[in-house]
Amino acid sequence: MNAVALPATPRPNISFDRVSQVFTSSDGSEVVALDNASFDIGRHEFIAVLGPSGCGKSTLLRILAGLVRPTHGQVSIYGSAVDGPRDEIGIVFQRPTLLPWLNIRDNLTFPMRHKYGRVTAQEITRGEELLELVGLKEFGNKRPDELSGGMQQRAAIARALLHDPEILLMDEPFSALDALTRDELSLELLNIWTQRPKTVLFITHSIPEALLLADRILVMSARPGRVQEIIDVDLPRPRSMETLTEPRFNELANHIRRKVFSRHAAH
Repeated sequence: MNAVALPATPRPNISFDRVSQVFTSSDGSEVVALDNASFDIGRHEFIAVLGPSGCGKSTLLRILAGLVRPTHGQVSIYGSAVDGPRDEIGIVFQRPTLLPWLNIRDNLTFPMRHKYGRVTAQEITRGEELLELVGLKEFGNKRPDELSGGMQQRAAIARALLHDPEILLMDEPFSALDALTRDELSLELLNIWTQRPKTVLFITHSIPEALLLADRILVMSARPGRVQEIIDVDLPRPRSMETLTEPRFNELANHIRRKVFSRHAAH
C-alpha cells in the first residue's frame, strides 16, 4: 500500500501516520474504509477532504476526533497519540443535533454543564459573543424548532466553539441546506475562521465549497479510501463569491473533477 503525504508544513499540530481502518461487514467480510493515510496539518490550516461516497472521509474525521480507534497506524495531536475524545477538539456534524427542549442559548452551554456540572461566567460571556458572531444574537431565547435549518447549523457551530477548541472538525455541515443558505454559511464560516483562527478539517462532497474555504484539499479515492492527491488552493484571501468566477478557480475545479471522476469510474 502506498501512502501519499501532504507537503511539509511548519509546526504540524496534527499527524496521520499510516492510518488504516478496517470494518467487519454483516456477512463477516472485511471492508477497508481507509487505507494507509499519512499526512500532517499545520496550526490554523483549513484542510478540506473531498471524495466520493464511502471513501473514508468521515472515518478519517472520526479517528481524529477520538471516536474510532484506527485498525493500523496512529494519529497524534502535538505529538500525543489520540486515544479518545479531547478537549482541544470541537465537532460540527451534518445535522445540528440541538436539544429541542432547550433554547439556543442553553444549547450552547449544555455540553459544558453536562460535563462539568456548571457553566462559568466566562463561558456565558463567550456564548453571547458567539451568538453575535454567527448572527443569532436576537434568537438566543428561541427553541431550535423556531429557527430555519441554516440558523440551527449556525447555533451548532457556535456550540462547537464555546470551549474555544484549537481544532474544529466539520463533517459535511452544510450538505442538508439549500444552495443559497449553503453559500451564505460558507462565507460566514470564512469570517469566523478569520476572526477566531482554528485548525479546521472540513469534510465535503462539493468541489466549489472546498475551493472557496480551504488552504489545501485532500482528494480521496473510492473505497478503499486512499489519499490520491493534495491540491494547494492558491487562490488569494480574503475570498468571496467573486472567487468562484476567477479563471484559476475553474482550472482547479476542472482538475479535481477529472481526478475524482476518472478514479471513481475505474472502480
